[in-house]
Parts: sequence; structure tokens; C-alpha cells
Amino acid sequence: MKSKFIVSVLLIFTCYFIIDDMYFNDFRSFINQYINQKGISHIISYLVFGTPLIIGTLLIHRFKNFFGSLGLNSSISKGFLIPLLWTIPMLIGYASLFSFNSEVTLNQILFSGIAAAFFEEVYFRGFLFGQLYRYTKLGFIPSVIAGALLFAIIHLYQSQEFSELLGIFLVTFVGALLFAWLYIEWKNNIWIPIFLHFFMNIFWLFFSVGDNALGGVYANVIRTLTVVLVIVSTIIYKRRKGIPLEINKRTLWLKKSNNI
Repeated sequence: MKSKFIVSVLLIFTCYFIIDDMYFNDFRSFINQYINQKGISHIISYLVFGTPLIIGTLLIHRFKNFFGSLGLNSSISKGFLIPLLWTIPMLIGYASLFSFNSEVTLNQILFSGIAAAFFEEVYFRGFLFGQLYRYTKLGFIPSVIAGALLFAIIHLYQSQEFSELLGIFLVTFVGALLFAWLYIEWKNNIWIPIFLHFFMNIFWLFFSVGDNALGGVYANVIRTLTVVLVIVSTIIYKRRKGIPLEINKRTLWLKKSNNI
């Protein structure tokens, strides 16, 4: 089971998460005092506070396997084009039902689009989930559950009302499961969930869909249809190619082998 490896991954991520939670906002404000650009300050802070994960990955896999172990050496073009096709119906639906958000700013794009999509996917899916699932005998559920719960919890700042908090938690928790599933099913290509996350966030931002991640009825109908399209098209693609699904009943809890 490689228990030492599992403990190491969990300790490294816990170190990152605690330091990030305690000092991220203060550090971002400190950087912004000098460059006066909140979005760039946000990205720099993500990079700095991701240092434990970067060092941890280097220690575990050495430099030559660094990008591959996080899924970053996979096809960027495929990672971009496939999620774009998946989310075109979302774009059309939002554009048809909601007004364009003329007040969107560069900082919002950097925050909700680029930073959220890239760093959340690399840190939560590429490192926390990916290391556990790809390099141990842990199955999908035990590998993904901790990261999915944390991913949902960090989005709860968006509201103070219990019903909205519950909705936000469920939406982001399911999103974490979906992104992790896609990462594995598309041959460990982290760019697939990165760009899907990016397009879903950006299209939500560009139109007056909702004030937080929950949104309203119409927004969630469109989002649900997009998720269904993503899942069904992935399954159909793999069946036509004769490629078995990686996540199945034999890999949900424990796998017979691992890559280490």
C-alpha cells in the first residue's frame, strides 16, 4: 500500500493547506502594495504558497518525473480543445438567458479564471488526488474524498445563508469528483480539468448568471447538461476507441497494482 508514501503526500498537502489558510491573504496584500495589481498578486501568492507541493513532488519523483507526475506533460492542445467543445453549449445557453456582464474586470478573470482553474487543479487534482490514485493501491474514492471535501469547504466563503452554503458545498464537491475523474480517464492529462474548470468559470463570470457558485435554476440546468455531456462523451469516446474506463468497480476502493 506504500503507507509511507501516502502519509508523506497527506503531510505535504496539509502543510501547504495550513500555511495557505493562515497567511495567503496577508501575503497577497503585501505583494499588491508593491505592484498594485491584485490579480497578479493573487497568482504570485498561489505560486509561493505552493512551494511545499513543488518541493514535495521533486523529492518524491525527482526533476525528470516532476511534470509527468502532475499530468503537466500531457497534450495542452487536447486539454484546451476538448473542454472548449464541451462548454460551447454552456456559452450559448448563458448568452441566451442572461445578460452580458459588462462590469467584469481583469482581476476577476485572473482570480476566477486563470488562478482558480490552474492552481486548484494542479494542487488538488494533480498533487493530492493524483499522487494517491496514480502511485498507490488506493482506489478512486479514498484517493479523492479528502481533496473533494477540502475543495468544497474552501468555497464556502461565498455565502452566509445555510441553504446557499449547502448548495455551494454540493456543487463544488461534485465538481471536484468530476475533475478528478476526467483527469484519470483522459490518460492523466491535467489540462483537461484545468481548461474545463477555466471555461466553466469564465462563462459563468462573463454573464450575469449568479453571485456565487450556486446560481439559480436555469444556470444549474445548463451546468448539469454540460456535466452530462462531459461524462457521456468521455464514455462514448473511450468505448469507440476500445479503451476501458479506468474508474470502475475494481478501482473504486482498492487497486491490484500501482505505478511505484
